[in-house]
Amino acid sequence: MQCDEVLSIFPKELKELVESFHLPPAGLQELRLRAGRPVLIRYENRELMTGRTLSRDKINEILSYLGGYSLYAYEDEIRQGFLTLPGGHRVGLAGKTVVEARRVKTMGEISSLNIRFAHQVKGCADPLIPYLWEGDRLCHTLIVSPPGRGKTTLLRDCIRQISDGCAGRKGKTVGVVDERSEIAGSFRGVPGNDMGLRTDVLDGCPKAEGMMMLIRSMSPEVVAVDEIGSSEDLAALKYAMNCGCVLLATVHGSCMEELRQKPVLREMIDQEMFERYVFLDAGKTPGRIGQILDGRGNGLC
Repeated sequence: MQCDEVLSIFPKELKELVESFHLPPAGLQELRLRAGRPVLIRYENRELMTGRTLSRDKINEILSYLGGYSLYAYEDEIRQGFLTLPGGHRVGLAGKTVVEARRVKTMGEISSLNIRFAHQVKGCADPLIPYLWEGDRLCHTLIVSPPGRGKTTLLRDCIRQISDGCAGRKGKTVGVVDERSEIAGSFRGVPGNDMGLRTDVLDGCPKAEGMMMLIRSMSPEVVAVDEIGSSEDLAALKYAMNCGCVLLATVHGSCMEELRQKPVLREMIDQEMFERYVFLDAGKTPGRIGQILDGRGNGLC
């Protein structure tokens, strides 16, 4: 689903506000609504300020509209701070949390919405794909970048190409653990993005638990996850490797030195768990590759 199709499900006044800027939908990234503050549009890494200010009641009305006036159906997502729309687009939430037994039960009095438009950029992984192979063997790969540079976009296209088959190689069975519904953009369990012919997606499941579930039930050749970093992730990644699965993952960071400052990632690096490290550059094109290193830190590109 394209951004213009998503705009069609917005309340009329919000749709007309965005359309008044006459922006091609392909460049839309975010729409930020904050109570008592001007609505902001993020477009091709530029921030556009509108002259429209919304009240908290209006923001909650918009959220109810987006949820089909059935927000109870999204209770688990709202507890985690977001709501997923058809096509993989998502609405981030901020406001007052309701806490019970030191755990967030739900969110109430929501005062901010961050509507993030999902973009599938098919072919963005083309420059990377040849570096992911050593002969006929696919390499364990970690994609690294600060937020906003397209690491999830790049991961998504790697999954699609590996699943369908690429560069003259047969497709592989891929298992994706999509904890926050950002990779596949699933809505009611069905991926909104093209994830490839041989891909199975476990949506809304914690990464560590999900990796083990997929390996036990779906026998993937490749396991893909987004934003690793916990000790639980490390244990699950080792389990997947011991089961013969190839790993594709992303992590926040800007360089190898920064990764080494995090104990869990330093352990992964020292054990040479990953055979490829892909660092992304900033730019208008999401997933722009800056540097590719092998498992020992030697430059390949």
